[in-house]
Amino acid sequence: MREIRVFCPATIANISCGFDVLGVALDSVGDEMVVRKVSKKGIRITKLTGQDLPLEAKKNVAGVAGLALLEASDYDGGFEIEIYKKIKAGSGIGSSAASSTGAVWAMNELLGRPFSKIELVRFAMEGERLASGVAHADNVAPALFGGFTLVRSYNPLDVISIPSPDQLYATVIHPQIEVKTSDSRSVLRTKITLAQGIKQWGNVGGLIAGLFTNDYDLVGRSLEDHIVEPIRSILIPGFDNVKSEALNAGALGCGISGSGPSIFAFCKGEAIANKVGESMKEVYQDIGIDYDVHVSKINTKGIRVI
Repeated sequence: MREIRVFCPATIANISCGFDVLGVALDSVGDEMVVRKVSKKGIRITKLTGQDLPLEAKKNVAGVAGLALLEASDYDGGFEIEIYKKIKAGSGIGSSAASSTGAVWAMNELLGRPFSKIELVRFAMEGERLASGVAHADNVAPALFGGFTLVRSYNPLDVISIPSPDQLYATVIHPQIEVKTSDSRSVLRTKITLAQGIKQWGNVGGLIAGLFTNDYDLVGRSLEDHIVEPIRSILIPGFDNVKSEALNAGALGCGISGSGPSIFAFCKGEAIANKVGESMKEVYQDIGIDYDVHVSKINTKGIRVI
């Protein structure tokens, strides 16, 4: 096999209480990529549609992640990459992670899978480093593993797969403003109180327990963020109203997707997820801000061949 076309899922990171350690893959929105083996060494991005992003490999997250894999492999040739962006940059649903993971996953398939998923996470994190200045794994891990993932440790890197209840849906609204990850990280505090930490640790444990036991109410009760959301929500117009309307419409819980400006809600069942999406739309219609809405089942497989 010399060429492969893949779907690279959008992801929700942090999931309220799990800053930089929790993430989940979505099924209904993502990028597409074509990767092919060539004899000439290196990475060349030959086509990029949907977003105005650099084609130069060292300035593109897919190129940087691919170069990290190539450097670690004994392959003498190179790769060409076509990127069809359907996740908007700066949306908060893992645009850079989709490109980074899609590149390394596809390259690994074409090479006969010499690298493990955890090694692919490390390579993809280099793309995240280029995008945000921080090599975080909470988007790239679920894109590669599928479903929910917990980054238990960064040194050494340890990623745990978490099961997903069958009826769990995600509703995501993306107001058409851009919040850069680097800017969103710059407003965060570097210290928290012990009381804040205790609340947050309890919610992380509760969320994971709820996912393992299919306890939807526990999942909802655990979607609280006492550390990041109070600060980052200021950057997102209408956030408090969107959250209030989503909960009133039946959402289990609601929070900021990644660094924003997208806002996510978890729901039990597709009907409620769609109802929540309608309630979110009304807020931004009233404000006069354009938006995209995605309603999606949880993607349990991650990246897949098209």
